[in-house]
Amino acid sequence: MSVCHVTPASRLFVCVCRPTPLSTLNRDSNRTDGWTGGPTAAVIAFQNPHIKVTVVDRDVTRIRRWNSRHPPIYEPGLHDIVRIARDGGRETDISGQSSEGIASEKGETKVARREGNLFFSTDVAGHIAEADIVLVAVNTPTKERGVGAGSATDMTAFEAVTGFVAQYAREGAIIVEKSTVPCRTAQLVADTLAMHRPGVHFEILSNPEFLAAGTAVNDLLYPDRILIGSAPTPSGKRAAEALLEVYAAWVPRERILTTNVWSSELAKLVANSMLAQRISSINSISAVCEQTGADVDEVARAIGVDPRIGNKFLMAGIGFGGSCFKKDVLNLVYLADTMGLPEVGEYWRQVVKMNEYARDRFTNRVIKCLNNTLVGKKVTILGYAFKKNTSDTREAPALEMIKTLLEERPREIAVFDPCCNPFVVKNEIKALLGPEITASVHVYGNAYDACKDSTAVVIATEFDEFRNQPIPVAAPKPVDQPEPKMLGRKPNPKADPRPFKESAPTENDLLALHKHLVQRDGQTSDDPLDRFNVEPDCDESCPDCIQAKESKETGFATGMGSAEEYKPKERLDWVRIAETMAKPRWVFDGRGVIDSREMVKLGVRVESVGRQHRF
Repeated sequence: MSVCHVTPASRLFVCVCRPTPLSTLNRDSNRTDGWTGGPTAAVIAFQNPHIKVTVVDRDVTRIRRWNSRHPPIYEPGLHDIVRIARDGGRETDISGQSSEGIASEKGETKVARREGNLFFSTDVAGHIAEADIVLVAVNTPTKERGVGAGSATDMTAFEAVTGFVAQYAREGAIIVEKSTVPCRTAQLVADTLAMHRPGVHFEILSNPEFLAAGTAVNDLLYPDRILIGSAPTPSGKRAAEALLEVYAAWVPRERILTTNVWSSELAKLVANSMLAQRISSINSISAVCEQTGADVDEVARAIGVDPRIGNKFLMAGIGFGGSCFKKDVLNLVYLADTMGLPEVGEYWRQVVKMNEYARDRFTNRVIKCLNNTLVGKKVTILGYAFKKNTSDTREAPALEMIKTLLEERPREIAVFDPCCNPFVVKNEIKALLGPEITASVHVYGNAYDACKDSTAVVIATEFDEFRNQPIPVAAPKPVDQPEPKMLGRKPNPKADPRPFKESAPTENDLLALHKHLVQRDGQTSDDPLDRFNVEPDCDESCPDCIQAKESKETGFATGMGSAEEYKPKERLDWVRIAETMAKPRWVFDGRGVIDSREMVKLGVRVESVGRQHRF
């Protein structure tokens, strides 16, 4: 089937997350699929009810969880998107949900019933065979051994996908690189397809994702841009237009950029590398601040108003984590080195070195303040995910901090994260560091038990729940920076989105209304629009269900999609924590969320990243 014959009404989407048996993938691959493929597929299905979207993965347990009330990953808003796309939505009337009784300027209040069009399956070959468009969203970590180890991309999983697609894809199917891959990977895909299916035509597109963990759903619903790279041929441009039409269901066309496929592949690497560079830059200044008496937050605020610099990614801390930044910078390093550009490679290599320096420097600061010994002491780590509002723990600084602290033989290292399941975290730490070395690591379901009898509390993730001060106001906008266009921008989640712009509310309109209603005082229902269908049950092995049953007091996000998810999180009671800590009571703020002046009143000593003074 030629790509020009694919019509929206018949289009079938398949998103491949893991095509091969687990034994063929490396350790990192086994725990990292889903953060791109799952949310992306869910939002595409949510916005295109006429398109069948299937996520395929060989991991039976993972697919079982996607088909239950507890998806395998946590992202704010994802559960509600999955419920509508996977389970369908009931017909409903929204006229009674406003004090004015008005849903739109034109008075349309009926919301039609919709069928589920999002599916999750382990039948990889079968669904690839019937798909018009195949999105490849597998993990591409850094190689751990062999040529290029430590910087080159491990293409094991991606190569396996390509081989699978080559064997089973229908003629004329569009193959889309969703994974972050080295520049010119599309040629590898083309060669593999030609080897397995000589004479059969496929089009290959690059469509990198620019979502961020913790805000993935909003980034997908209101993207800054969609990038589609294609071959500069008539058939390549038709394939790009076919994918563009899918996104155009909710993304303004002026935000959909088209390039050649090589530019698209490289742009993703450069975007992540530039963001990582910003973080390493401010963290290097943080070290200078600690030696000079300057305050890194004040410095960041002062330079952020300069329109040539801007105020984004200037929050100092213990370094970046996540699956993307480090590996993409190293990918760029490897690309430069192999092309005879050693100076370029060394420049970008320093970004990763500075990131590791920031983390290790802060960890050593903890040990030094505790008299260079942790023997007999309990240390609590608040935050295990690499950033707030996500359960994504890939390359999290907390893990390396725990590893270093364990070498000092503490009595206990306690861990709490409000978005991570304690059972999952415990098993992950044990798998990565070994059961013997982690015998003294305990993961808790609430912060108060985790902090009880601790000599030191280390804040490793910037969760708002951990703050003892107001969330900081954003730095003033650069003087010459124009106001952004509001078209397609993220709405204020607390504001009533009505009256709607169009007579018939869009899925984005209904989602915004849902968020607004669940945040109203006194609202306890997680379905104020009465639109959700009954969810499928979880398997007996579901870790979230187990935690909910066994924990007497839990602070992690089991209630995904509930009314509580959209409401402001309850802050920790630091008075209560301080009362139960062991003297001399230290708090090490690695994310700039603690007001030291308030903590000193509680008899707590504070060391903060980017500040010289001890309180």
